[in-house]
Amino acid sequence: MSSDHWRRAGAALAVAALLAYPLAASSPYYLDIGVTVLLAAISASAWNILGGFAGQVSVGHGMFFGVGAYLPLLVYTLWGWPPMAGIPLGMLLAVGLAALIGAPTLRLTGHYFSMATIAVAELIRILVGTWGLVGAAIGLQGPATARGWWDLTFRDETPYYYIFLGVLAGVLALTHALQGRRLGYYMRAVKAGEAAARSLGVASRRTKLAALALSASLTALAGSLYVLKTGFVDPDSGFGILVSVQMVIVAALGGAGTLYGPLVGALILIPAQSWANSWLGGGGSGLTFVLYGGIIVLVARFEPGGLFELRRRMLRWRPERSRAA
Repeated sequence: MSSDHWRRAGAALAVAALLAYPLAASSPYYLDIGVTVLLAAISASAWNILGGFAGQVSVGHGMFFGVGAYLPLLVYTLWGWPPMAGIPLGMLLAVGLAALIGAPTLRLTGHYFSMATIAVAELIRILVGTWGLVGAAIGLQGPATARGWWDLTFRDETPYYYIFLGVLAGVLALTHALQGRRLGYYMRAVKAGEAAARSLGVASRRTKLAALALSASLTALAGSLYVLKTGFVDPDSGFGILVSVQMVIVAALGGAGTLYGPLVGALILIPAQSWANSWLGGGGSGLTFVLYGGIIVLVARFEPGGLFELRRRMLRWRPERSRAA
């Protein structure tokens, strides 16, 4: 069999495993891990459009996640609407926020842009934590019991799993289509060298702004899915720095700038994090910082391209070793 056939067979097995996972999960705990993996993969794939393909490393993407998380519960609290009615509003607001902050921050490059996004995200978190309309530090609560299917409030997590899986498939399909379009080529050119891309006629600022807007809207969608599942959000769970850092780590671990890198990173990081917290009896929340910091050091030191780049290097190394032998 050729490498393409092996690739397709592997992809088919992965899809089958993802579809069958709820049937094989032995307890609600493992089903919850599966749902969390899918949510982490969605948010990291959304971040990957800006940070992986366009090369603009945002460490403040939690601001878009939080916007998407707050809007569904805000429309329910203020007007009694189904929370899912707030999903498109959250995505639109995230695009507007991206346009507002993108104009000044995208003039910056490298770590200056990263620091600017952290600053903006923290300012928004502090503002939300003191704003009574959105619950201030207490946060917002969704419907305790479902008034109908439109509230998407389920006792079992299996429906959430398949909803998240469908959204992840849509995000990956969109990203795959983007890779073959003009915007995708422009983003990769900007990542390779912004000055060189401009010399070739690429509108670099417009390209980065488009990547930021698309990434922000999909990140807001991930935030909305999170709050539909949990039914609650507060400033830390919506806009906290760990929300942003997790997106970066998941994408970087699997391979930023690759299609399936965020999914691979989520399949590794989320179970490891859940196992560590469970092993320490619920007292391992602080271990998350240690885990994330250790992954950053290892990836930056040994394989900045993530596990996908490591796999490519190993596949190239085997033929070279055979020829040398």
